[in-house]
Amino acid sequence: MDTRTEAQIFVADQRGYTEANGAQRLFTFNVVGYTAEGREPFGPLVWLNDERLAPAASLVSSAEEVATVVLLPLVGGLEYQLGGSTQFLEPGQAGTLPLAPGQPYTLINPYETETIQFLHLGLHVKPGSTVASAPTTFDLSVPNQLLPFWQAGKQAGYIGRFDGRHDASIAIDTAEQRVFVYIVQGAFEVANRLLQSGDGLSLHYRQADVLEFEALSNNAVLVLLTL
Repeated sequence: MDTRTEAQIFVADQRGYTEANGAQRLFTFNVVGYTAEGREPFGPLVWLNDERLAPAASLVSSAEEVATVVLLPLVGGLEYQLGGSTQFLEPGQAGTLPLAPGQPYTLINPYETETIQFLHLGLHVKPGSTVASAPTTFDLSVPNQLLPFWQAGKQAGYIGRFDGRHDASIAIDTAEQRVFVYIVQGAFEVANRLLQSGDGLSLHYRQADVLEFEALSNNAVLVLLTL
């Protein structure tokens, strides 16, 4: 048994699900109103939701503790309101919202006829880390690369689209490093584990290592978080 790494797969069809007021939400981890054994948050990654909003629908949310929210549109653009300011994100952009405890924010589908889809992440950043609030931009048409979309100190988020049978790796430079991988589209082999769309994999490294992965389908997309 490899004692260097603790790993857990979060299977897509075991995610929590709610549907109300035009919002469909799939929860990788336990949240208010959904709890299941083995679905506890992974270190500083408090929630990772795959969400859809029907045309003109909106969703008001908040965090119980100090948190950083990251929004990653996948299909269609997304508006969000925080502190009286309204911002718009489109696929190829990520938005970061630093929140105080209980501070509300609103997610809005600005379209009258189209449903949108986005990833909705909540994280605790390490004390003293600088978090950029301006949206970041990446070009997912560039294949076979991990593209950064979020960073707070040594914590970071990457997204990449890969051709079938293309393999890649990322160095794990320090002990006690946490990595979470979420499959947005297609199938991958990650750290010798088969993952498909909607699956997640948590990895807690006890020493420096290399994380290797391979796309098993064309146009496969994953999100990788170093925590």
